[in-house]
Amino acid sequence: MKNAFAIVTLSALLSACAVAPQKEAAPAPEPAPAPEAAVNAPGSDAIAAAVKPDGDLPSVELTSELFYKLTKAELDFKRGQWQSAYLTMMVLAQQTRDPRLAKRSAEMALSAKQGNEALAAIRLWRELAPDSDEAAQYFLGFSVLGDDLSEAEQVFAQRLQAAQPSTRGLAMFQMQQFLLRAKDKAAAYALMQRVLKPYDAMLESHLVLAQGALAAGENEQAIAEARRSLTIKPDSELAALTMAQVLQDLDGAATLFTGFLKKYPDAREVRSAYARLLVEQKQYDKATEQFQILLKAQPDNPATLYALGIMSMQGNNTVAAEGYFKRFVDALEKSPDPDRDPSKALMILSQIDEERNDFDGAIAWLDKVDTDDPRLTLAVRLKRAHLTSRKGDIDGALKQLAEITPADEAEEVQVLQTKGQLLRDAGRAKEAYATLEDGVLRFPNSPDLMYDYALAAEKMGKLDSMETALRKVIESVPDNHHAYNALGYSFADRGIRLDEAYELIDKALKMSPGDPFIMDSMGWVKFRMGQLKEAEKMLRDAYTLRNDPEIAVHLGEVLWAQGDKSGAQKLWREARAKDPNNDALRTTLARLNASI
Repeated sequence: MKNAFAIVTLSALLSACAVAPQKEAAPAPEPAPAPEAAVNAPGSDAIAAAVKPDGDLPSVELTSELFYKLTKAELDFKRGQWQSAYLTMMVLAQQTRDPRLAKRSAEMALSAKQGNEALAAIRLWRELAPDSDEAAQYFLGFSVLGDDLSEAEQVFAQRLQAAQPSTRGLAMFQMQQFLLRAKDKAAAYALMQRVLKPYDAMLESHLVLAQGALAAGENEQAIAEARRSLTIKPDSELAALTMAQVLQDLDGAATLFTGFLKKYPDAREVRSAYARLLVEQKQYDKATEQFQILLKAQPDNPATLYALGIMSMQGNNTVAAEGYFKRFVDALEKSPDPDRDPSKALMILSQIDEERNDFDGAIAWLDKVDTDDPRLTLAVRLKRAHLTSRKGDIDGALKQLAEITPADEAEEVQVLQTKGQLLRDAGRAKEAYATLEDGVLRFPNSPDLMYDYALAAEKMGKLDSMETALRKVIESVPDNHHAYNALGYSFADRGIRLDEAYELIDKALKMSPGDPFIMDSMGWVKFRMGQLKEAEKMLRDAYTLRNDPEIAVHLGEVLWAQGDKSGAQKLWREARAKDPNNDALRTTLARLNASI
């Protein structure tokens, strides 16, 4: 009874051991091993089900001396003294021949980021438990990082040979995941070829070889292996996806997917990949068709609903986008998925309601956001303050901002920017300027805050201050297209330095092609330069991309100048419907003595 009790107690003690964080640790010569590679390998759960345990454990009596040494080692480790704890565990593992102690030594070394010591412990663990799959995975995770893959090759070959036919393919994928981390990709590919030679008739063998060849830069061989996998199983979606990957040619992949889907129209993964490829090629209408086919087969699929929502936003179809995002949120409420966060969709739905001036609805969507992400939490609070202000309660919005406790300088800058924007939008330009002026004095190295200060200075008529601030932003962030655009637009709007204005806006547009607001500025400077037709085309393109009131006001004035007064009035009515208090619309109508 005594020995049995001692063994059970030792097991309990070892089970209770946990890897404690270290205060300081010297850097490891190699990264931590890759048990995660095994975890992430396709079908790893099936492999784990067949894993052998560490085998018969030695009968170890938990003497008072052994208990003391184990306890002291754990306490030393928790105090950050990893070396003494590690050495104690290694010595005890050798003395008792208990593999759990070797494993614990490895855990300590890994936590301390000591690669060589971890590998020594893992080798001992494998020696004490030669049938342990877990020990083998730890060993492989380390050995593939070295220059000599011969030991790893033996283990891979043994694992494949020992695997059941039903799990051998999964073991091949697991091997591939390990070898992705090898430094010498050519050696890793050669290893794969040798180890997989006995399994030439298996689909998985050629899929793995295709990936290995691709990683090694053997593109033609990768294509040959992928083609062989399709020959073995012509309807394999994984084979088709692999072929598309190794082709490294979007048009070739599109042709491949099109032909595959004609033969196998229910191939969901291939259709999904084809839809994403079309998005990458900016063929949005065709991509939407593919996503619609996917949705028809699975009406509540969150991934497809979200994709269609994004595609609808891309096409400025906010009504369709709203429907898809609502269905996406409903689907996650009915079947929660920890891998999918509805927060972004909720923020988009809030934005859609805001654009139709339904501020209560917009706030209601924000209230549904439930997140532990501090950045998203701050974004929600700032957005709520913005919506409160748009409802006409600027004081309530400022109070909400005052209740925020920024975690760092970056968050404090965000709060200051939001406060300045709310004051500016509420017509309290003097307070907005004072807020942002104080902000740039406190945080002079924040380009974003300096940019907002420049806009506030322009509102106050402090044009020299505005130009100085924007040039500071350009100097500190040379690729800040917003600053180039703002400075160029300010010149164009005042009808001064038009050649320089054009150069600044042109530079911004080259940095961010397709940006509707920069296109608006380009249209406006062309209008000021008398290029009415070019201005109209640019502004129409911008308005197509972004149905924004200020773009509508500018396009309307260009049409008015060309004698198309009804077209101009129609656009101005659209702008008024979106933003009844738009300053640009008010001043334009007054200047032109126009009515709508």
